[in-house]
Amino acid sequence: MLSRTADHLFWMARYMERAENTARMLDVNYQTSLLPQSADMAESGWRGLLSISELTGPYSKKYSEVKAHSVMDFMVSDASNPSSIVACLHAARENARAVRGALTTEVWETQNQTWLEFNRMIDADRGEFRRDPSTLFEWVKFRSHLSRGVTVGTMLQDEALHFLRIGTFLERADNTARLLDVKFQALAGGDYFGPGSALETIEVDFYHWSAILRSVSGFEIYRKVYRNVIHPAKVAELLILRPDMPRSLAACMNEVVDNLQRVANEQSSETLRRAGRLRSDLQYGRIDEILSTGLHAYLTAFLDRVNDLGFGISRDFLVPMAA
Repeated sequence: MLSRTADHLFWMARYMERAENTARMLDVNYQTSLLPQSADMAESGWRGLLSISELTGPYSKKYSEVKAHSVMDFMVSDASNPSSIVACLHAARENARAVRGALTTEVWETQNQTWLEFNRMIDADRGEFRRDPSTLFEWVKFRSHLSRGVTVGTMLQDEALHFLRIGTFLERADNTARLLDVKFQALAGGDYFGPGSALETIEVDFYHWSAILRSVSGFEIYRKVYRNVIHPAKVAELLILRPDMPRSLAACMNEVVDNLQRVANEQSSETLRRAGRLRSDLQYGRIDEILSTGLHAYLTAFLDRVNDLGFGISRDFLVPMAA
């Protein structure tokens, strides 16, 4: 497969997944903001959301205060923000258009219709965004699910599909790690999981912890697996080490490695080795060991390794990214 074709497929999937992840975080933060809480706590939640996506700087250049409606506008409908939902859906559609011949008709029509319909929904005069933001966020998640389902259900099981899957799960792993890091840090306050620290010191607020789980569709899964009250250490274990949790770091890396193996070439051995080692660390890791060395340090190192893996994949298969 031509590297440029693989590049478009990889980024089409990443941008679609990024749009879904942004919608998930915005929806949970919006729902949480409706709960009784102080103004400082509400503002902290929106600041955390900007921090997850590394948008604090760009947002500050455009807005003087952190307000719910401003953050949602910036992360949903601001085309100048490359991480906004509108920018991600546009990029996914443009990448799909560039490799129209490598996609089935159903996949292309799903991408194209998503982009066209989304613009109607964020229309200032008649769109759903102003009336009910949650409706828009649920719709974005649904369209992302539809896109993945149509892709798996209609495309040939060849290199094109494998690059789509690599892009999807690399993006998902990155987002889950960022979400965990920022949310746990916010709930822990200033004393954030240094070596030897314990999660027992964190206040267990059912609504906020359930919101974190719901942001990754993990609330029902947590109840099924652990069958007890929500505990921070169990939440961390579920979202890091459980390979049967679809959005966990372990599950994402299993998918990345499996698909990398199917497209491996002569120059990708080092990238595959690094991916396999990262998967092994998750496969044989234990949550008590992770917490004893510090959750923040672990997640920061994971994000660095995922970023390095992305550069390796780009170098070996795609149009190389700028360093």
